[in-house]
Amino acid sequence: MELGFWICLGLVFYIYIGYPAVIYLLAQVIGRDVRKSDIEPPVTVLIAAFNEEREIERTVINKLTQDYPPDRLEIIVISDGSTDRTDQIVQALMAANKDRVKLLRQEPRQGKTQGLNRAMGHASGEIVVFSDANSIYAPNAIRQLVRNFADPTVGYVTGQMVYSNPDGSGIGEGSGAYMRYENLLRVLETRLNSVVGVDGGIDAVRHPLYRPMNPDQLPDFVLPLNVVEQGQRVVYEPNAILCEPALSAAADEFRMRVRVSLRALWALYDKRNLLNPFRYKLFAWQLLSHKLLRYGAFIPLVGLVIFNAFLIGKHPFYFGFFILQLAAYAVAGLGHFLNQLPAIPSKMLAPYYFVILNVACAIALFKFLNQEKMVLWKPRGGS
Repeated sequence: MELGFWICLGLVFYIYIGYPAVIYLLAQVIGRDVRKSDIEPPVTVLIAAFNEEREIERTVINKLTQDYPPDRLEIIVISDGSTDRTDQIVQALMAANKDRVKLLRQEPRQGKTQGLNRAMGHASGEIVVFSDANSIYAPNAIRQLVRNFADPTVGYVTGQMVYSNPDGSGIGEGSGAYMRYENLLRVLETRLNSVVGVDGGIDAVRHPLYRPMNPDQLPDFVLPLNVVEQGQRVVYEPNAILCEPALSAAADEFRMRVRVSLRALWALYDKRNLLNPFRYKLFAWQLLSHKLLRYGAFIPLVGLVIFNAFLIGKHPFYFGFFILQLAAYAVAGLGHFLNQLPAIPSKMLAPYYFVILNVACAIALFKFLNQEKMVLWKPRGGS
């Protein structure tokens, strides 16, 4: 029992604290910089949309007004079987902006991944940027992304996702805290080698490095892994900023996390060759630590409670640690009822969001083992 307890505790510590610490130390010894420069190659922005009439005009205009030469920036919107006014809005933007905006209609609906595969054949840019239909970039975001491609070793760049939380909800605060943790990891991973995970709302790839994906594959995960397979780096650009509203409802956040986790598990399975340490060395260890172990973190977390329960009478430490665990999960349970109250300090709700993430991973693993896949879903806003 004691061995099981300490193994579980060690795994939890390594997943959330140990891995970032080792990345930091290694980066000090063998780290390398990204050689950035102000370059202006032709850029294509791809925006996949399904029933986004409330967001699409603002998003397209946001890209059209970027600090980048207008004659070197085109926008392609892929309408994935939209049944609202999305197509008409984009068509009006096309008429007002000549050849800078294009609309591709995907019918019947086949999902974002298939839409991106199709759109790549129409993209003329040397660099292709991927935006969500509700992604609002800082005015210089595309320029900041492109600067990294002056380094010939860089094949893929991801920007910084910043969640706004106008409702002041606990879930929104949890999303923001989680992204800050992930962004810190990306800074360290970029300094060391390659970033493992990216945000699909603000990413860019060299056009020749794009490889078509299966409809069920998660572009945010599979595309950068494809780039690593081709011997190029995936890096993080913190000055390329994307602002998106955080989900305020726990149910919406939970469904999103289950979907993302399930598709990521399938991506890990499809790209399991990257876990070969003899071929991919450092990146194989990163992928194992940052993704595979993270998605399975709920297993040692559950084990920690179970083993601890059998050890509470053996030493005061075990009793105290068990009480600490129970208190943390009690606070998480309380957070379920308090998360919509803006007066509740966000730090009090951290255990609740932590549990949501790990329960979502557990559900996703169950679906994965039952061969379930997810290709279509509603937009983040629920439209």
